[in-house]
Amino acid sequence: MEPTSERLRTPRAAGTAGIAFALLLAAAIVLMRIAVPSGNAADAAIPSDRRWAVRVALEIIPFAGIFFLWFMGALRAHAGEAEDRFVATVFLGSGFVFVSTLFVASGAAGTVLAENTPSDFGRHYAYTVLSTYAMRMAAVFVFATSTIGRRLGVFPKPLVLLGTVVGLVLLIVASAVPWSELVFPAWALIVSFHILLHRS
Repeated sequence: MEPTSERLRTPRAAGTAGIAFALLLAAAIVLMRIAVPSGNAADAAIPSDRRWAVRVALEIIPFAGIFFLWFMGALRAHAGEAEDRFVATVFLGSGFVFVSTLFVASGAAGTVLAENTPSDFGRHYAYTVLSTYAMRMAAVFVFATSTIGRRLGVFPKPLVLLGTVVGLVLLIVASAVPWSELVFPAWALIVSFHILLHRS
């Protein structure tokens, strides 16, 4: 395969995988919020007539994680040898930890859902892993990606600024404000469309 052809394919792969990840994660978050519409999900029992929403969300999350890994790989391949090793390490580390915590939280939530009398500990554990750890790792990933995009000149200033705002929201308020976690898939969707529209 010719190098030029590979360079053309990589941004397309990153954009496509990013869109799939963003839509799947957003759908999972919305379904979770349908089950627990407001307040702290760790303190709220899931109504029996809304447990279906959590089940569907838990089925979606593994696929969201898979597409996120493809998104990461394609972005890194696009950066190539021009990437900064320090920022690239933060990029990879935060991405892997985000997926890991996302899967751990999903597994814990699935276990709680399967119990006839869900424990408070199980609910708190699943919610804390997702809202506190996964979202903060998502924030670091957004910061690292925006930094790489700025240094390579592939992200315009408004997109870099958006990344900074999204990262701060995920880092500071995502664990306390319902629905704020949707800024992460929204950011991924915007970045993915930018990559597709401006691929070289």
